Amino acid sequence: MPEDVIKADPPEQRRVDIEAEPEGNGHGHRHLGIALALICMAQLMVVLDGTIVNIALPHIQTDLGFSNASLPWVVNAYGLAFGGLLLLGGRIGDILGRRKVFMFGVVLFGVASFLGGIAQNESLLLASRILQGLAAAAASPNALALITTTFPAGKERNRAMGVYAAMSGAGAAVGLILGGALTEASWRWTFFINTPIGLIVAVLAIRFLGESARQAGKFDLPGAITGTVGLTSLVYGLTHAAQSGWGDATTIALIAAGVILIGLFLSIEARSRHALMPFRILANRTRGVSFFVMLIVGAAMFSMFYFLGIFIQNIMGYSALKTGFAFLPFSFGIVIAAQVASALISRIDPRWISGAGAVLVAGGMFGFNQLQVDSTYWTHLLPFIILLSFGMGLIFVPLTLTAVSGVANEDSGVGSAVLNTVQQIGGAIGLALLGTVSTTAIKDKFAELAPGLAKAAQSGHSPDQVKQLQGQFQAVATTHGFTRAFLVSGLIVLGAAIVTVIGLSVKHDDLANDGQPGGVHVG
Repeated sequence: MPEDVIKADPPEQRRVDIEAEPEGNGHGHRHLGIALALICMAQLMVVLDGTIVNIALPHIQTDLGFSNASLPWVVNAYGLAFGGLLLLGGRIGDILGRRKVFMFGVVLFGVASFLGGIAQNESLLLASRILQGLAAAAASPNALALITTTFPAGKERNRAMGVYAAMSGAGAAVGLILGGALTEASWRWTFFINTPIGLIVAVLAIRFLGESARQAGKFDLPGAITGTVGLTSLVYGLTHAAQSGWGDATTIALIAAGVILIGLFLSIEARSRHALMPFRILANRTRGVSFFVMLIVGAAMFSMFYFLGIFIQNIMGYSALKTGFAFLPFSFGIVIAAQVASALISRIDPRWISGAGAVLVAGGMFGFNQLQVDSTYWTHLLPFIILLSFGMGLIFVPLTLTAVSGVANEDSGVGSAVLNTVQQIGGAIGLALLGTVSTTAIKDKFAELAPGLAKAAQSGHSPDQVKQLQGQFQAVATTHGFTRAFLVSGLIVLGAAIVTVIGLSVKHDDLANDGQPGGVHVG
């Protein structure tokens, strides 16, 4: 298939601002603190969106009339666009200039967020979420690359990478609290807050961020289109099954089309010299297992935030802000466990660390499977939130290292990017599948309880009493549906634990001697 070609400037016309321009112009090494603040602000904006919207979901559903089956698309529309175009965004930055694409991404993110904030119906909100995902795919990979462009190698670059990683890790915690606080005022502010941040970062980036040298290369548009459209069709098919059933012709057609397009994507990537996902990255068994397990972990983490966020607010009656604080131990647990894993990885093979982490995650999911309408936070939620967070932390560090194990220096960035991509895609596919499991179980449970409403009405109960009973039945059915989703999620993660122990064959000594660079991914 034809690919668009962008030729780089001739060597004599190329320049990197931080080397070619004097210090006094604002690029280079004079304003490194401001440059780092801009990069981290943009990354925080992208990372925040992964958690801030989850807290607002019950309010979005009420205001815009989302059904239980369509509500996951508020999360999936963003995740699919972000994950599906993430690798392309990095490639475009290499070819056209990273600062230019970064600025485009943050401006578009701000505009898309404003559109989401003013949305009056499902269609406009989902369109804005797709635009946000596209914008994040442009901004996020180039934000990280700009650290290399802007900061000189050595102590300053290492320190910048540390701050960037800390900002990414802290983003989840900040998003939970900020999402709760903003939702208390209005869920629309969870979108509006991004608009001034994006515009300010873009304006200041012109002065304080250096541009990268343009590189010769090609856009793998056929790969990006077939991969993203295929995944979207697959996820839409899985979601459609919740409304029409697995045997419905449309459901089957959508899933089949998705599988065919994903197969075409893999065929294109295998033959393309400029593939977004080079097969040499996937050919190694250790890396292949790492990507597969991260796909499953993404599904587990997305579903945990989604279902628990709704359960805590709609069933337990917590406010949005209190819900944010209820999730806060998850952020602390994952950071602590990541530090433990970092200390263990030099002495224990990664399969045992990640395998143990996956077992803990499965245990947390099985714990959530026992939730009831009258469950309490301290007894029935907090222990399993902590268990699951520790499991996630033990998984992320080894998998980040094994994902780039044995790759050439020029491919280490691709390995890390693929890891982030499969987590986003895994989250979208997993939430679609588990959302269908949940919605089907809710319908079945409510149908089982519904005759009780007719009996109550016939026995002389007042309309208010019947309405109150209907609300109680709905809470029971919703809880039942969510617990079925957690059960399926736990079984899938348990399978991933087995795959990890059997398939992740690299030794800790080999990992220590690999010598490949790469930042640790913490979700």
